[in-house]
Amino acid sequence: MPISGIWKKFFMAITGLFLCTFLVIHMLGNMQLLLNDGGLMFNVYAYKMTHNPLIKIVSYITYAGFLLHTLDGIMLARQNRQSRPVAYSYHKPGSGSTWASRNMISLGLLIFFFLIAHLAQFWYKYKFTSLSTINYEGVQIKDLYEVVSKAFSVWWIVVLYLLSLVALYFHLAHGFQSAFQTLSFRHPRYFKVLKALGIGFSVLIPLGFALQPIIVFLRANKIL
Repeated sequence: MPISGIWKKFFMAITGLFLCTFLVIHMLGNMQLLLNDGGLMFNVYAYKMTHNPLIKIVSYITYAGFLLHTLDGIMLARQNRQSRPVAYSYHKPGSGSTWASRNMISLGLLIFFFLIAHLAQFWYKYKFTSLSTINYEGVQIKDLYEVVSKAFSVWWIVVLYLLSLVALYFHLAHGFQSAFQTLSFRHPRYFKVLKALGIGFSVLIPLGFALQPIIVFLRANKIL
């Protein structure tokens, strides 16, 4: 692999692990949605996240990380395709490859487009539109929970959200351990541990995110 390709893989690993950290923080923060308090603590959480200067800087870094990770993945896929310009008449995936590893770019693009829709549905409305407000300790804060509750009261939005989490699962299932391999964590002594951590991470993160629209849907439709 050309040096440029090695550096692209290294950058892909670093940005991927950084975004994994973001997923953990974002999932835990959004767990406020599961509290049966009418969305109060979720709204407080959203307010504090958007009014803390340090967190705002980290947010911009995260946006850049998502964009650069996606662009790097596209460039790597294009480079790999150009290195094999002649199409094979018959292709049989190697026994060591997985469906996720062969479809990482497609899964990544699905997640990227979901992210755009997600930002338009919640982040854009919170930042740039007029929303209802609630009073919290003498401060009027926007009621983002109302927006989330309305969106997740619609079954097909919840289904699309859950399908995107399936894509995230497969992307993480391969990407987590692949990132550590790229960073030369390949010794058999700890590779099995990293593989187990990767499987656990790829299950727990989508599962944590999935609970949120499901619980909100059940409450919004008076099922729970």
